[in-house]
Amino acid sequence: MSQPSAKSLRKWRRFLADERAEASVYRDLAGRRTGEDREILLALAEAEARHEAHWLELLGDQVGRAQRGDIRTRMLGWLARRFGSVFVLALAQRAEARSPYDTDADATPAMAADERIHGEVVRALAARGRNRLSGTFRAAVFGANDGLVSNLALVLGVGATGIPTPLILATGLAGLLAGALSMGAGEFVSVRSQRELLAASDPDPDADSALPFLDVDANELALVYRARGMSELEADEHAAEILRDLSVERPVVVAREHEEIGSALGAAVSSFLFFASGAIIPVLPYLFGASGIAAVIIAAALVGLALLCTGAVVGLLSGGPPLLRALRQLAIGFGAAGATYLLGLAFGASA
Repeated sequence: MSQPSAKSLRKWRRFLADERAEASVYRDLAGRRTGEDREILLALAEAEARHEAHWLELLGDQVGRAQRGDIRTRMLGWLARRFGSVFVLALAQRAEARSPYDTDADATPAMAADERIHGEVVRALAARGRNRLSGTFRAAVFGANDGLVSNLALVLGVGATGIPTPLILATGLAGLLAGALSMGAGEFVSVRSQRELLAASDPDPDADSALPFLDVDANELALVYRARGMSELEADEHAAEILRDLSVERPVVVAREHEEIGSALGAAVSSFLFFASGAIIPVLPYLFGASGIAAVIIAAALVGLALLCTGAVVGLLSGGPPLLRALRQLAIGFGAAGATYLLGLAFGASA
């Protein structure tokens, strides 16, 4: 066997360090989990150990001094040790997608396939976390983003007409309160209505009391099951099974499992606070005495930073590129505010 080149040795050592760092990330994440999630993460760490063994075999006695993994993997490990949240899993998902093994001649096809499957495993684990926080996250991002964009557009639009600063401040505060109340009321009605609709669709528990009096040979119990989605044959068999043994207590129709939608009041309060937290930002320069073009620039800068942050968070959680999501959020927000500002200038000029 020919002596490996210095370039190959450097590459193998780098891959070895990365595999060790990735295995450490999964172990750190497992340390903050229980049950099946913990077992899955430990199994991923073991798989990374197999890849580590491959690079150790190639290096032989030329492993050299232990190296550190790349900066992104080390940062991921730091986050995993301290937070272990869905954000870390989303970042790990992106890390697996960046694996170079597909095009590296020294990596085996099995290793490249492993990395693809690892990405899907982490994607599924991250999806569990996304599902658990989807409602809260949606309310937080949409509420704060609506507050940022709508109130910035309102403040810039009325400010461009040339009205005095105290009126701009009053308009901004009125927009904050009106928007937050509207968001809270809308969320309350939405969640309350959804709960009422779901409750109306659930089976009547008193229907069970009619079972002992049904005619076994001619009854409509099977129609209940057909109306709930069973085929005619399945419904007939299930109805016959229940009527054969009425001593076993079981409901006519099992209530459907509904996604947890939370309380209407909790949703309303959350939406109010999230909207207000975003809407206060464009008003801050005017609250602290700024006026004119200086207040406009400060308000736009503060809102721009906030939009970049919310966009980056969406990108992290969705497994997409955070920078692109952040820039998209910024462009949408500034586009809406810019259009309103130009409209205010037009009205101010005509006045």
